[in-house]
Amino acid sequence: MTHPHTTVPEPEPYTGPLGMAGRMARTFIDSRLTPLVVVASMLLGIFAILATPREEEPQIIVPMMDVFVQMPGAGIEEVEGRVTIPMEKKLMEIPGVEYVYSTSSPGLSFAVVRFKVGEDEEKSIVKLYNKMYANFDLIPPGASTPLIKPRSIDDVPILSLTLWSDRVDGFTLRRIAAQLDDQIKDIQDVSETRLLGGERRQVRVLLDPARLAAYHLAPSVVVQALTTTNQELRAGSFSRENREVLVDTARFLERPDEVGRVVVAASGGRPVYLRDVARILDGPEEPRSYVLFGVGKAAHAKGIAGDPTGRLGAPPPGQDYPAVTISVAKRKGTNAVVIADKVLAKVASLHGVLIPREVRVTVTRNYGETAQEKSNELLKHLILATVSVTILIALFLGWRSAAVVLMAVPVTLALTLFLYYVYGYTLNRVTLFALIFSIGILVDDAIVVVENIARHFHLPENRGRPLLAVAVEAVAEVGNPTILATWAVIAAILPMAFVGGLMGPYMRPIPVGASVAMLFSLFIAFIVSPWAAYRMLRGEKMASHVEGHEDWTTRLYRRIMTPLIRSAWKRWAFLAGVAVLLLASASLVYFKVVHVKMLPFDNKSEFQVIVDMPEGTTLEQTARVTREIGEYVAMQPEVTDYEMYVGTAAPYNFNGLVRHYFLRQAPHQADLQVNLLPKHERSAQSHDIAKRVRPGIQAIAALYGARVKVAEVPPGPPVLQTLVAEVYGPDYERQVALAREIRGLFARTPGVVDVDWYVEDPQPMVRFLLDREKAALHGVTAEQVAQTLRLAVGGMEVGLAHLPKEKEDVSLLLRLPREERSSVTSLTNLQVMGSAGRLVPLREVVRPEEGVQTHNIYRKNMKRVVYVTADMAGAEESPVYAILKLNRDIAGLRIPEGYAIEPYSARQPFLTDRLAMKWDGEWHITYEVFRDLGLAFAAVLILIYVLVVGWFRSFTIPLTIMAPIPLTLVGILPAHGLMGAFFTATSMIGFIAGAGIIVRNSIILVDFIELRMAQGMPLEEAVVDAGAVRFRPMLLTAAAVVVGAFVILFDPIFQGLAISLMAGEVASTLLSRMAVPVLYYMAERHARAAHAKAA
Repeated sequence: MTHPHTTVPEPEPYTGPLGMAGRMARTFIDSRLTPLVVVASMLLGIFAILATPREEEPQIIVPMMDVFVQMPGAGIEEVEGRVTIPMEKKLMEIPGVEYVYSTSSPGLSFAVVRFKVGEDEEKSIVKLYNKMYANFDLIPPGASTPLIKPRSIDDVPILSLTLWSDRVDGFTLRRIAAQLDDQIKDIQDVSETRLLGGERRQVRVLLDPARLAAYHLAPSVVVQALTTTNQELRAGSFSRENREVLVDTARFLERPDEVGRVVVAASGGRPVYLRDVARILDGPEEPRSYVLFGVGKAAHAKGIAGDPTGRLGAPPPGQDYPAVTISVAKRKGTNAVVIADKVLAKVASLHGVLIPREVRVTVTRNYGETAQEKSNELLKHLILATVSVTILIALFLGWRSAAVVLMAVPVTLALTLFLYYVYGYTLNRVTLFALIFSIGILVDDAIVVVENIARHFHLPENRGRPLLAVAVEAVAEVGNPTILATWAVIAAILPMAFVGGLMGPYMRPIPVGASVAMLFSLFIAFIVSPWAAYRMLRGEKMASHVEGHEDWTTRLYRRIMTPLIRSAWKRWAFLAGVAVLLLASASLVYFKVVHVKMLPFDNKSEFQVIVDMPEGTTLEQTARVTREIGEYVAMQPEVTDYEMYVGTAAPYNFNGLVRHYFLRQAPHQADLQVNLLPKHERSAQSHDIAKRVRPGIQAIAALYGARVKVAEVPPGPPVLQTLVAEVYGPDYERQVALAREIRGLFARTPGVVDVDWYVEDPQPMVRFLLDREKAALHGVTAEQVAQTLRLAVGGMEVGLAHLPKEKEDVSLLLRLPREERSSVTSLTNLQVMGSAGRLVPLREVVRPEEGVQTHNIYRKNMKRVVYVTADMAGAEESPVYAILKLNRDIAGLRIPEGYAIEPYSARQPFLTDRLAMKWDGEWHITYEVFRDLGLAFAAVLILIYVLVVGWFRSFTIPLTIMAPIPLTLVGILPAHGLMGAFFTATSMIGFIAGAGIIVRNSIILVDFIELRMAQGMPLEEAVVDAGAVRFRPMLLTAAAVVVGAFVILFDPIFQGLAISLMAGEVASTLLSRMAVPVLYYMAERHARAAHAKAA
């Protein structure tokens, strides 16, 4: 550094064109602003790391809303015709709506409205509300006002706390959990919380039909008495002594004992109290669901103990206890890590105060912790990649050059992180992987500039010249091709940001982050790198640049290239050999040595088991089967704990949000949430564990006729299921028949598991048919009959018991005892009030009729559909291969009309006048992603061609530069085969990014060839010499990409990206660095020959 008062000599005028790079270097190479740029960039990066919210997965904005419309008493087809179809038509008119899924069931129409990915959530909600409210006049008589519930990824709970005990029942646990929930809601940025499990407090009024008959009372009298008594109204006010006195009338029922003292009628001149005709129970409600906490074989690793002190150790595996789960979601845009820590700290402070010692609290989900772990792990990988690349550069160029290049890396990353913050990205696995992926690429600019400065410093012709001028000339020499090469890489990466569908926003941070990092690295290479190189490389000895001295890599390159250029048959033999290698590599996909899949399986610490018993199964039987499955799962050595949710849904994740698992509330449905050891404490991947337990779970389910699915957390955007066949047609029963055949094909296809379909089993049903003539004669209405049966069977909430200390509502439930409502005879003996105050037994006006509940009708985008679903597990776990086989099998199906079933891939059939089938699920996303990536790759080729044509002003040179792009497959595909890895969407991203790197190096190489020829060197020597001069930095940049990508090689999701980058760079370095000079030499000779012939 110079003294403040020392005059710094200006660099000698450079006669050649400096270009943008040279001018930037000349401005900043000795400017005091340059170190400030470095410091400011680092501070912005530190701020971004601290201020940017952290999540494990990127947020995908897919506005989604549920619309519920009730039509009590209407059958399925009437609901479809009167409510569902008209509502679908209006919903499809809303701009931005992509899908409308609907279900018509008895008395209810339910629709899921999904907007296009990236649509503004608030605006989408407003558009839906406006459309619904503007068409209220079209609601048919008997249908309710639509209930609209927006769904968002922010609704997914980030934290689940399960309270369980061997000494406290579910009723007490629920009351403790309600108080704890009240404390959690006080924490800033906590959004929705939900309580699952346990029994709420309830005042149950169990009517005695015999005593009601003895007092000549109908159940409706009791309903009216309770409703009118449980009132407190403000009557107004009056003036007294110049003050207003408020007047209230009546009083709410504030104590359970007051309920029994309610007067329901008068008989024989004395009041009849409610306790005279009913039994009043104050306590837990009748169980409508069960939540149980189960202990796994690895419970000790999670600190799960059999007693509050922990001295007894973990309970035996398979033991389960009553439990209540509190799920906690966060507000949009907040940090999951911070909120989870706040909630856990609050809960810890309440142990022994609000939470008794005999109640244990186990964290059964903490996405804040997993986000923190993943962020910290990836930041460490980022640092490791940076250090590894620096060591590599030091080995090639010396520690001073490495230090100069190293300076560019954190500055570039810091600016990119700040841009993430500005654009509203979170720190998640994809955004951080984008930076790690960029490490090996973004050092390229700095390496090229620093290596050229160092080379110029030690060229004999530059001895004695001012080093400032030499450095600026060195930057100017490589500046323009470096700018072009950087834009070529950006042109290769950025089009991937326009991939559509759910995968688009999931993967978008990779092309956006990498492109921004490349752009920043270019400016840093021209601003910071010359400034640092001028100060650090002035005294460095670099023998490799001394005249006449070359390192072994350069000598080896000359030894190979010289005979290759001079011999025509060797050139053609070389190109033929490369072509054979390329074809052999491509054949690995055809022969299934390398399998194609959208994304590989992730390694999470959880999975779910979805249990569907036959419709009509009781809650208790469902619980029994679920516990048996839980006992089996508990014996797996990696399982720490599991939670059973019977008759209610488990806290859902993003997968459950898309599949609407939160609506699973029926008695025949259950979820098992299985928690595993952290991935660093087990050797098996979560997918392998799920595969291992599936046969045993299926065997248990088969004993009871249950349908079960092992649902893993998907590695990317979730879908309905891995394999989904949508069956369309003109008649729903024929669609069901075809779906049954397809379900059979699924079951017989190797590797296809968890086969299911969206056709409900027939459920027994009793319909009480009203004899209208008899009812009229008795003065009984249909409404009386319906309300009496509803009160008896389902119970009727007639208000609240206003108990001030209760955290949850305490309902007043009017119902018959279980023994009085469990047979048709008991129900027909109930009495209703007829005309003239006479009691009429129901058997005199109704006729019971046994029947079955038919299956629901599902629709997608205004067409009836039957879904057949399945998962993949086996030798070929990609749906691509199963679908190829199933397509052949389905084509062999013949229907009475004689035509073959036509499978669709990308769109629904336009007409439904004949049976047809469409593939959906993971296949649909796979098709979309690889189609869009293919289009992006085509756009890449066009953009690069245009850029190179514009620079070299030639139509043939760009073809020479781009010809080696396919050569990366010579390394990529065999490497995938050797690693046993799927060729995935991330592999494709690596291949496309590698194309940009190849073009970048080829541009610099060809530019040097033309520079040498412009200096008077013959073509043959120029081709070899330019390749020799550039081979070393190209080898270094390739090694930097390999080393930088190595840290993500063992990540389950981004392994394909790492393999493509590493193997592609190795192959391109060995092949394309020779192919480009050979092709350029052949093209230039041909051009010269043609020119000479024309002359």
